[in-house]
Order: sequence, then C-alpha cells, then structure tokens
Amino acid sequence: MAKKKARKSRSGSKKKKKRKIEPKFKIENIVASANLGVELDLYAIAQRVTDVEYEPEQFPGAILKLKDPKASLLLFKNGKVICTGSKSEAEVKYALERAIKLLMLE
Repeated sequence: MAKKKARKSRSGSKKKKKRKIEPKFKIENIVASANLGVELDLYAIAQRVTDVEYEPEQFPGAILKLKDPKASLLLFKNGKVICTGSKSEAEVKYALERAIKLLMLE
C-alpha cells in the first residue's frame, strides 16, 4: 500500500494585504434639467439675445452660452432647459437665474 504525500498549499503562509483604493476626484461638469413653466419663442430669443444660436434645421433647441458662470443652456420651445458645464449646484442656479434675466422672462 502506497502512502499519500501531503501537498503543500501553493499560496504558502504569506497572505497578500488588501489595499484600500480611495480615488481622488474633481467635479468637472454637472448636467441639470429645469422647466421654466412658460413657452419660449426661440426665433425671437435668437434675434434679441447675442449669445444665442438657433438653427432649427440642425437642432430643435436654442443654445445659450454664458461666460459667467461658464455654462451652456439648451432652450426648448416647451420651456424645458438643459444646463451643462457648471461645476456646482450653486453655479447651475446662478446660470438659470442669468438666463431668465437675459430672456426677459421676469
């Protein structure tokens, strides 16, 4: 009768330490949506406001580019707005407030 030899574990006695991964991040861009609750005349807005681009053949919304805060807003006829480029909720709020004043909705 042959004796069986005990096998040694391949992992051995050394155990790997688990590293805790803690990524560092920075907010670069927030996308927010809002509803102004009014219909927008995009043709009139594009003629009246200098920083608005509106080409309905290309895209159904007008694009308002703000410099302060640095943000872009997509304006749609039904009053919906998409705000991109802000880095905080406060910047989104400020961008929407500026847009409302520029569009003379108040």
